[in-house]
Amino acid sequence: MKKDIHPDNYRLCVFKDMSTDYAILTKSCVETKDTIKWEDGKEYPLFKMEISSDSHPFFTGKAKVIDTASRIDKFKNKYKKFKK
Repeated sequence: MKKDIHPDNYRLCVFKDMSTDYAILTKSCVETKDTIKWEDGKEYPLFKMEISSDSHPFFTGKAKVIDTASRIDKFKNKYKKFKK
């Protein structure tokens, strides 16, 4: 392996699907602001995801409509002033 090509902040991190509360502990160098207490009692950086293999229709076989941020309503409210 080549030296000095890997990031310095490569550490254990929790990825959590916010729509199903599915979480996995893995190594990553993703930037996070939140932390979470894991099953082993230690605190790890938390990366929040809207979709994962636990909620994606390809893996679940179910079609779900996930609009956690009400994007359509936000869009309509933002641009309704331009409507004639």
